[in-house]
Amino acid sequence: MRGGFSKGVPAFCKRIDLLTQTNWFSMYEKLLDLSKYCMFLAVNSLGSGIVVSAADMLPGGGGGGAEETDGTSDASKVESNMQQHGRTSDEEGHAENEVEMGSHLNNDEGIESPKMGVSSNSGMDLMLVEVGNYQSVDEVVEAPKSGMTFDSLDDLIEYYRSFGKQEGFGIRRRTASNSFDGKSKFVTIACNRAGKSESKRWNHLNPSPTARTECKARINATVWEAGNCRINSVVLDHNHPLSPSKGSFELSNRRGRRRKIESDEQVGIRMNKKFQTFGDLEKEREALPWKAGWLLLGEGDAEALNSFFDRMQKSDPGFFYLIGFDEYARIRGIFWADGRSRAAYEEFGDVVMFDTTYLTNDYAIPLSPFVGVNHHGQTILLGCGLIANEDTETFVWLFKAWLSSVSGRAPNAIITDQDKAIQEAVQNVIPNSRHRWCLWHIMKRLPEKVKEYDSAEQIKVAFVNVVYDSLTKDEFVDGWKNFIKEFNLQENEWLNGLYEERHRWVPACVKDAFWAGLSTTKKGETMNTFFDGYVNSRTTLKQFVEQYDQALKFRVEREAQSDFHSYSLRIACITHFEIEKQFQAIYTIPKFKEVQLELTGTMYCDILSSNEGDGLGEYSVQDELEAGGKIKYAIFQVEFKENSCEVRCSCCLFEFRGILCRHAMKVLARRKIIKVPEKYIVSRWRKDLKRQYTRVKTSYNDLSNYPDARRHDMMQQMFEEVATLAMEFDDKSRTVISCLSELKERLIVNPVSWDSSQRTSCVEAADTSH
Repeated sequence: MRGGFSKGVPAFCKRIDLLTQTNWFSMYEKLLDLSKYCMFLAVNSLGSGIVVSAADMLPGGGGGGAEETDGTSDASKVESNMQQHGRTSDEEGHAENEVEMGSHLNNDEGIESPKMGVSSNSGMDLMLVEVGNYQSVDEVVEAPKSGMTFDSLDDLIEYYRSFGKQEGFGIRRRTASNSFDGKSKFVTIACNRAGKSESKRWNHLNPSPTARTECKARINATVWEAGNCRINSVVLDHNHPLSPSKGSFELSNRRGRRRKIESDEQVGIRMNKKFQTFGDLEKEREALPWKAGWLLLGEGDAEALNSFFDRMQKSDPGFFYLIGFDEYARIRGIFWADGRSRAAYEEFGDVVMFDTTYLTNDYAIPLSPFVGVNHHGQTILLGCGLIANEDTETFVWLFKAWLSSVSGRAPNAIITDQDKAIQEAVQNVIPNSRHRWCLWHIMKRLPEKVKEYDSAEQIKVAFVNVVYDSLTKDEFVDGWKNFIKEFNLQENEWLNGLYEERHRWVPACVKDAFWAGLSTTKKGETMNTFFDGYVNSRTTLKQFVEQYDQALKFRVEREAQSDFHSYSLRIACITHFEIEKQFQAIYTIPKFKEVQLELTGTMYCDILSSNEGDGLGEYSVQDELEAGGKIKYAIFQVEFKENSCEVRCSCCLFEFRGILCRHAMKVLARRKIIKVPEKYIVSRWRKDLKRQYTRVKTSYNDLSNYPDARRHDMMQQMFEEVATLAMEFDDKSRTVISCLSELKERLIVNPVSWDSSQRTSCVEAADTSH
């Protein structure tokens, strides 16, 4: 069974086998893909961009040409009661204290829907944009002007906060001293990035994030004795980028956390991340319901699962699911992936972890999620499965179902538990993907495998040291042989099997491939499962699907908050190197911190020898490392090609994590390289890219409160209608593709503004074609 066809096809197109056999469906897909890309580029610029009706884009359609809009309101505006007098900026009082304000309202406290008869003093206007049969109503907050009056200071603050939310900045209130006669006071409300940043941390090599950029944008107002106030002067220009789409996250994190707590309390889940096992499950139950070879659904599970799929399909056009049966028509596996997860795979599907933590006897549901890692280093869901068996056949079915949801595109690398059945399934379904075992699971299994030895504690310490402290394959091999010999472990089959498969899990043996920071690589690191905090030993399938939205919503809100922080805050540079400034401008905060860690690590590096000539430099870099409380010196070989500015280090940190290492930075500094080439700027860590999966509407990701999402939905409806009208005719399809291609190029070149004289060529092309 398959649910949720992802392409958004017309209602009359029901059968996937029929669609894939028709030429017009191929044309429809091509039109839709191109139109979605145009929509993605234009989503933040609709107010100043082109608005064309669906019929106008087709040859012979409409005849009315393009409807132009400059983004201004067509609704009548109530004339503001402005008084054109007030004090000058020279009279502005100096702030003695500052009160940090939530720069933007959370959705729960958002400004009410537009209503007719809005007071002119509030600066609120209405904008109604009509596109064919589509309408989008946005509330437009008028820019502040000298002379605007308000009934109270709170009204003024609320107005300026709403204006900041619309434009994409927060506010900070500054209170000044009273006037000389004591009958009024002067107030300054500024952008929340006003002022200078001063880190209070004693460790200047680990600066705290700051939003201050000495921005001068502000309003100065007089508050009279009666409480009413008037704006005297305004500064509108900011010295930092503005982003309305990120304006709703200032207070959302704590609210999201409260919602999560309330949800957990409703289903009886404790908030601590490490749940205690509620007794011996084997004594409480004769067997887990999924250990019989097929899924035995408990009371209410079937109804809950059916309702879950029905709700997901109604709210998410991209929702996909498959159900597998055995020869007796019993359920052996279920897989699903929502539209956001499938779109996220396009961005972060290069490295995937298949998490089997929930397939142990500690859990009551056989949950097996596929997860990736986003640009902040946070785990992100790429698909979810329920399986009744842990044999090769079942894992093969699950992997094939997952690949079906992502159009058959296999990941470059996959991380799984150490399991023979999983290994065979990986080799069967995705043989070209690099397969690695999760080191965290191996470390967790170690105590059980060596408990029979008298020196078990010493064995565990020695095992950890040889695994984590080995910098090369040869060093690991020598250390492992000494470890086995010292503790007389030659007959331990589990350890022997690990050694034979060392290329699948030892950090020194897998560092030549990119793993995006998934799984552990350092001593003491722990790994949290994706649904950590939502699934414990007694969570039933019914409870899980009921709180699935809440779990995903928490992840989405956390990522959105991190996006907002990376956009609005910055980590101060700790050096004057241009390379550090380069990464500061484009990397997310967590990844820039990793860059800074390597940059500070250059203090412990020394170039022992070098061989430079013929555009090639070879360097031996000594690094001072701390291992087990002791200082260890290691030498790494760095190669530098002058013509291409290519640098490569034997530590392989860039290949492994996508972060340029300290040894390479040491060499670049010696060669006076100001900026690193684009090849060392990993796009998956960038903060300045618009990622399409964040705009996918799902049951847990309500986008209706964001203006860019509303514009996106409006354009998507129109584009799908255009594609439906044109796909059966070659001439119409070619014209639409040409128009969309032209729109795409213009949006790429000039995504902010669009001259009205440039808006007619598409319609003219359609008329000429007709």
